Amino acid sequence: MPKIDAYEQEVLSAFDKGQLKSVATKAELAKFKAAARATAIKDRRVNIRLSSGDLSDIQARALEEGVPYQTLIASVLHKYVTGRLAEPSPAKQPRSPATKRRATSGS
Repeated sequence: MPKIDAYEQEVLSAFDKGQLKSVATKAELAKFKAAARATAIKDRRVNIRLSSGDLSDIQARALEEGVPYQTLIASVLHKYVTGRLAEPSPAKQPRSPATKRRATSGS
């Protein structure tokens, strides 16, 4: 499970104690529920071929995030098609373990 900071712990504690109140109207809640249902529907199956190195990197990242690797792949694809996937700047982009293996394996 990802670590949470003091503010997040405070919000979680308040939620557990029932101290938080919704500010959404019934119409807004209905709209949010409909959107959540539409987003959560997974009615298609897709098969793709990946390199062993890429799959290993994806599985390692999913383990770090605490989610199944197929969920991580679906999340990345969803963010890409909705325009919410941002590439890190080149200066901050970490090299993946597979990239490191390929770079050092030819020496």
